[in-house]
Amino acid sequence: MIIAMSGASGFVGSNLRRLFEGRGWQVTPLGRTEFLLPVEGLAQAIEGADCLVNLAGAPVIGRWSPAYKKILVESRVGLTQRLVSACAMLAHPPSVLLSASAIGCYPSLGTHTEESEVQTDDFLGGLIHDWEREASRAKDFGLRTAIFRFGVVLGRGGGALAKMIPPFRLGLGGPIGSGRQPFSWVHLNDLMRVLEAAVTDPTFSGIYNVTAPQPTTNAELTKALSLALSRPAWLPVPEFVLRILFGEGAQVLTSGQTVLPQRLLQRGFSFDFPSIEATVVDCLAPSP
Repeated sequence: MIIAMSGASGFVGSNLRRLFEGRGWQVTPLGRTEFLLPVEGLAQAIEGADCLVNLAGAPVIGRWSPAYKKILVESRVGLTQRLVSACAMLAHPPSVLLSASAIGCYPSLGTHTEESEVQTDDFLGGLIHDWEREASRAKDFGLRTAIFRFGVVLGRGGGALAKMIPPFRLGLGGPIGSGRQPFSWVHLNDLMRVLEAAVTDPTFSGIYNVTAPQPTTNAELTKALSLALSRPAWLPVPEFVLRILFGEGAQVLTSGQTVLPQRLLQRGFSFDFPSIEATVVDCLAPSP
């Protein structure tokens, strides 16, 4: 199995690459060098791959200045468009495209599955819509296409927890604002199990929410971290402070979504880490 992968150096990508290579699969990273090539050159880099995994995207947490919005769009929509266009040039393109997306397309109110038709009418919602649209074009060129809307990915050694843990260890952790905002996440190990299965299972296609089946709140996440670290978590982070720091981009931290992985559950996928308490404990445990 030969897998071409964008975003192979990121938190999810680097762990997924180790998993795939441990299975004896060959991973061909697609990075800055390949994406600076003309589309014809990018096609040559992909040629021979059995599967294309698209995980690239600039960090969404930050100040969304007009310049940074362009980076967010180009690193997701533009890059995905180039990947699909490169596949279209090949006589024998990869048989499958697995493309990342995000649950930020869903509103903060209500509980959402893949069948939910209401999506946010803001920059993030538009970004995700366009991102998924470009990935879906791969179906026109014969690629089995599966799009995965990630919740907040929690795992050891990086990702969101790497930014949360230091203030908690100092006793400076706390909920964001009221803490009532919903929080839908997925353990890194469960996410990788989903993507590994989707590489070879021809029934994986369309859109999937990749979130644990027991969504929680920011306050419950804070409580789980406080208990696991044996540290107080009494210092709330005012939302206005985040708006000062990140402007429009603060919405990623101050709002959230309640999202269920309906399609994964319907196909019988069993989550190893369904609860936030078990997830946090595992992520903070010493590496074996």
